[in-house]
Amino acid sequence: MSLFVQSIRAVLFDFHTTLVDGGDPRSWIAEAVTLSGAAAPLRLDAAADFLDRIWEHAGDLDPDSTRDLNPADHRRVFDLLMERARAEEGIDISEALADELYRTMPDQWRPYADTRGVLACLRAGGIRTALISNVGIEIFPILDREGLAELLDSVVLSCHVGAVKPDPAIFDYAVRSLGVSPAECLMVGDSPDADAGAARLGIRTLLLPRTRGPEHGLSIVCRMLDLPGFGPADRYEF
Repeated sequence: MSLFVQSIRAVLFDFHTTLVDGGDPRSWIAEAVTLSGAAAPLRLDAAADFLDRIWEHAGDLDPDSTRDLNPADHRRVFDLLMERARAEEGIDISEALADELYRTMPDQWRPYADTRGVLACLRAGGIRTALISNVGIEIFPILDREGLAELLDSVVLSCHVGAVKPDPAIFDYAVRSLGVSPAECLMVGDSPDADAGAARLGIRTLLLPRTRGPEHGLSIVCRMLDLPGFGPADRYEF
């Protein structure tokens, strides 16, 4: 039996660190070093730690997430973050290496092991799905590469609609793209600041903080909706 009083007909998913993992920053650096021919940072651990949380650091420089409205601002904020890493953190990331890190960043984003199965489960259960992401670059090549595009009914990107989460406008756009009401939706994300903005529109919201390891615990969505292939929600251990 579903946990919800009113039936959920659609699920909205955040993208980065909800459906896809950001990858191993050390592997990212190694790839960029190989492709650029630039020297690896001497403070490799510090560089890896900084890159692992780079878009969290971005909140200090760009609290309104203007970087997620267009590619130019997205790159500008990345470059400012590299300057901060050099000046304030003493991390020796050269400009040549920074260029390659930015170019290869989308290569690092890979679905969690449970992403495809959960999206397929929702589709089989007649639940419509949308990806709703604050992102300033095109991610359709990633969705195609990873076989996610065919499992989603709608893709709503901030750089396309001109609004960033937690602005209710982007959630409203996603809901309307699925032909449902906010009360019939569930939002699944990782950010209490951005993704929880869905609640302002009356969308029930589930936050799954960033996890390490191959799975993200997304199966709880199918369990909550009591879909075939997953046990009832009360058997799921948080």
